[in-house]
Amino acid sequence: MLTRKQQELLLFIHARMKESGVPPSFDEMKDALDLASKSGIHRLITALEERGFIRRLPNRARALEVIKLPEPFGATPATPKRGFSPSVIEGSLGKVQPPSPAPVQSKPAEEDSQSASVPVMGRIAAGVPISAIQNNTHAISVPLEMLGPGEHYALEVKGDSMIEAGILDGDTVIIRNGATASPGDIVVALVDDEEATLKRFRRKGASIALEAANPAYETRIFPPDRVKVQGKLVGLIRRYH
Repeated sequence: MLTRKQQELLLFIHARMKESGVPPSFDEMKDALDLASKSGIHRLITALEERGFIRRLPNRARALEVIKLPEPFGATPATPKRGFSPSVIEGSLGKVQPPSPAPVQSKPAEEDSQSASVPVMGRIAAGVPISAIQNNTHAISVPLEMLGPGEHYALEVKGDSMIEAGILDGDTVIIRNGATASPGDIVVALVDDEEATLKRFRRKGASIALEAANPAYETRIFPPDRVKVQGKLVGLIRRYH
């Protein structure tokens, strides 16, 4: 699943390489996506590489290879222009709004007096941030003892950056909805009102650090105005096939 900006960048790189055989420079990418700095392009490139859409070739400047495209575009996307705005069907996958999950049922379900129904709101990244899908796709039954007070929602985990915290790719995490966190809490964090990720919350002076639980991933540090806490981890469900 790609954010709108990730998809725009992927299509721009693909179109430029079809046109000239040479990947665009970071400055060209920045201008095409109307971003303020090249740091945003670095984040997008890393996200696309992590998801297997592109590959950076070693020991070669500006060496990028497009491996695949999002399904709706197949192998022949339309060629975008500089400063392009591709035709994308937009739902709630672009800029993520703070989730408004349905509250947990106050009365236990009749078929199971020890559980409650919790809405699954989509998928969350434990790795490079991806969009959190703000659709109530289905509901799951969760033991009441896992929940406690407040409103809750569930997200399916994609990625491996939290494996040392016992959170694996494919797990379902149970989140208590809220906008505050204490250092050390594992939270759903919304970055730049666009990308959501599951990370451990820390403070570094006046900044906020989103810390992975996997040495392969670096801690990312942001000014406080770029990060919004969307809830705290309270439980985890894992299915074995």
